[in-house]
Amino acid sequence: MTVAGLNTPLTSKTSAAFRHILVATDFSEASRRALCDALVLAKENSAQLSLIHVLQPDRQYGALENPPELDLERIAAEKQIKALVDELGPELKVDTTLVKHGPVAEQVAAVIEEQAIDLLVIGTRGRGGLQKLALGSVAEELLRVAPCPVMTIGPKADIATVTNGPGFHRILFATDFGKGSAKALPLALALARAQQAKLILLHMIPPMPATSASLSAYAPAGAAADELEQWEESSRKRCLNQLRECLPAETGLEQEPEYVVGTDFLAEGILTAAGKFKVDLIVMGANRTASAKAAAHIPWAAVHEVVRNAPCLVLTVAG
Repeated sequence: MTVAGLNTPLTSKTSAAFRHILVATDFSEASRRALCDALVLAKENSAQLSLIHVLQPDRQYGALENPPELDLERIAAEKQIKALVDELGPELKVDTTLVKHGPVAEQVAAVIEEQAIDLLVIGTRGRGGLQKLALGSVAEELLRVAPCPVMTIGPKADIATVTNGPGFHRILFATDFGKGSAKALPLALALARAQQAKLILLHMIPPMPATSASLSAYAPAGAAADELEQWEESSRKRCLNQLRECLPAETGLEQEPEYVVGTDFLAEGILTAAGKFKVDLIVMGANRTASAKAAAHIPWAAVHEVVRNAPCLVLTVAG
């Protein structure tokens, strides 16, 4: 999405889903794209928008309480933020700009609590380094520890905007029936109502049962295949019923929701469904772990894979 595209009239009828949006930036192109998308959301929701940059601690000056270099870095960051806001033009409003110092996730989470932020927006280029906010490590840590929903704009997220235009027309809610998914569903439903969007509920069954003990290693191949097929069919029916039970009888949706149960690994299944249904937004839970920082370095983590490869925006809610 370009800055020019922000001035395109929004055609979707919306109600306020967010009141105060925070964009975390490291001045990269990925973060700039995140700010552009956040401005669209703020305009749709008549929401306040704040912009934050965090100066990360330098071990070289760790023993000093207020090293002189920190003042220079702060002044430089403030100038970069001003230049970024000035570039947007007066009609695109950033209400508050902040420069903080310390661990990124800790500082951002503190601002979310202090200012009652109800949506954090970040950009990511995916994995490839650990230095900047736009890279996978810090971004993924943020979406797991943030006390509010996090909207992530990945490197391929513009595909949906180019294909479908502005707004959310099709929303994919991917659930594993865990705590994160339970917290994410009301938001997915509220956004679908506000945008009069098609809501697609998705659950993925792993390609093999969690335990293969029931599949006899000594049974003929045909018998094992039949048993696997029966397992998949019974699992599919059970999960379809569970998906339907997620929504209330009166959804308030303009379009009938669609329920999909697939057989694939979680990330691959979500990405396949996103492409098949040409969705504009993926909503999913991000289950908390004992160490969010450690989880952010697991390269095969489902959330990371979805954000890195999704053709649209990804909204996660930590559970």
